[in-house]
Amino acid sequence: MARLIQQFERLPGIGPRTAQRLSLYLLRQPQEQLEAFAEALLTAKRRVGQCEQCFHLATAPLCDICRDQRRRHNQICVVAESRDLLALERSGEFHGVYHVLGGIISPMDGVTPDMLTVQALIQRISRNPVEEVILALTPSVEGDTTSLYLAGLIQPFCPVSRIAYGLPMGSELEFADAVTLARALEGRQRMG
Repeated sequence: MARLIQQFERLPGIGPRTAQRLSLYLLRQPQEQLEAFAEALLTAKRRVGQCEQCFHLATAPLCDICRDQRRRHNQICVVAESRDLLALERSGEFHGVYHVLGGIISPMDGVTPDMLTVQALIQRISRNPVEEVILALTPSVEGDTTSLYLAGLIQPFCPVSRIAYGLPMGSELEFADAVTLARALEGRQRMG
């Protein structure tokens, strides 16, 4: 059981207690359910790859979003990871296509631009007519560094914008940090 707990602890966001809880839960399940779970995991690993165009998860050369002709292919939203793409898709507000970098520039963690899909993005923009690139990266020092780096590379080809950052709905101003408040003020919009 210790080995199973260790494997769960290797997953992002799973600490020792959650790993133990998951292990105990799975061990109480019928054999058939465990086999179905293991088979689903192995099948996903075998069949799911990366889209050749945007680097999102895909089971074909192009992902569903890149194949969708109803989407605006001249508007590209750049995200760090597929989970960010999925979050934006849940909003239902973006109707363009995406580009997944595979991370953000982080010298402290040894992540350099050549380890990301930056060159593929620049090639994609230079070969196809693009009206706008929207940078939707994490509001952090690394996210800002990556955004500034990308903006410098992209601006010769097309306009670059960045998603607004601010306060989440239902939050209290008094609990917001200074950087969040400053960005919320900078990204303010006129009413009426």
